[in-house]
Amino acid sequence: MALLMTIIIGLILGWLAFVVGLLIGWAWKPRWVSSPSEEKAQSQCSAPRSFELSSPSSPSPLKGFGSAPCFKTLVCGTWNMALRQQKTVSPVSSSEQVHVLDGGKKTEERLLPNTVTELDLRHLVQLVERKDGGLAWTQMMDQFIPGMRYQAWLREPKNGPTEYRSRTVFEDATPEVVRDFFWDDEFRPTWDTMLASSTTVEECTSTGTMIVRWIRKFPFFCSDREYMIGRRIWNCGKSYYCVTKGVSVPCIPPNNKQKRVDLFYSSWCIRPVESRREDGVTSACEVLLFHHEDMGIPKEIAKLGVKRGMWGAVKKMEPGLRAYQEQILSREGGSKLSRPAFMAQINTKITSEHIVSLSNGATSEAEAPVTLDRGNGGENLKKLLFIGGAVAIACTLSGGGFVPPAVLLGFGKRFGGRKREPQGTATTTTRSQSQTSSS
Repeated sequence: MALLMTIIIGLILGWLAFVVGLLIGWAWKPRWVSSPSEEKAQSQCSAPRSFELSSPSSPSPLKGFGSAPCFKTLVCGTWNMALRQQKTVSPVSSSEQVHVLDGGKKTEERLLPNTVTELDLRHLVQLVERKDGGLAWTQMMDQFIPGMRYQAWLREPKNGPTEYRSRTVFEDATPEVVRDFFWDDEFRPTWDTMLASSTTVEECTSTGTMIVRWIRKFPFFCSDREYMIGRRIWNCGKSYYCVTKGVSVPCIPPNNKQKRVDLFYSSWCIRPVESRREDGVTSACEVLLFHHEDMGIPKEIAKLGVKRGMWGAVKKMEPGLRAYQEQILSREGGSKLSRPAFMAQINTKITSEHIVSLSNGATSEAEAPVTLDRGNGGENLKKLLFIGGAVAIACTLSGGGFVPPAVLLGFGKRFGGRKREPQGTATTTTRSQSQTSSS
């Protein structure tokens, strides 16, 4: 009986030490431990300046809900919805619509920095010019219907999902119309039946950069998918380089209704080509698409589903484009321009020489490519639980004795993601600790 009571008391003391260690670790967490997503929240979810809000100085039990990043996102979303509900779209001067890159010189972006950058453009250009250094493409489809030809290829990288490349040629279509056609989220559900809803999270009328939220319908045995997409268009003559990719929006956390797709890339190059009639006139439009995503489905099953359903979905684009062309003609009679189509007309102009330099690997931007930040508060909490548990176990096993500072320091450095110290420094520290122990 005494042994049982000792065990119970030991467990209680161990859990108390665990909880105390957890609370102390959370309260004394240094700034360098904070997730980068917390620092990005204000820049990625900032509302227009006219909607800037100041957080109250007095503490509130709703502090998490009323924090500046997430509350600004709500305001920003309301602002964008109001813009989409306007009867007319106010014209933007050419100086505001065009964000010029002259000879590769970097110009400053006011909003949505580091969402879709020139490094993303370089990657797309290298894919178009087949200079990305990837595996060879294997053709999987070649179909034709009146007004459209479609070809598709795939390749299997060692790491990551299957990558797809397609070439679509629309007869009697201009690059500008095709550009707006693919960008127009309000019109897309008429030909893309998988798109259940789309919402503009944030937009920049200087560069045309947008962050949109898509919900795509999946079969009944799968949950619907949620996409947070950053997108932007570059213009070189009559060619358009359209980049869309998955981005992290920390203040819009995933929900339980849809499964969020974090790894998503779908970009294309739109340019005029000669018609199938071979009359020497560039009255057709070519679309080179590069796509891959991790839908959370086994790779082979996803690949089989794409092969089975690709052509059925793709062939809807041709009648959809013709309906969109008719809508443009009716728009001249007073029909309004949708907000996404309006944003598609705000491009970053680049020169053909700059395209050549990008295809050869040059870039005018010094920052590293923007990668998806998967860090969140939940993962930080897991790390804190692990560290608190380790401290509690160490205290219990040592009978409440002193835990060496070097152990805690090592945990802290690994938790904060700091770089490992040089080998010489580590050796010196170990020797000094050995001398202290021996003395």
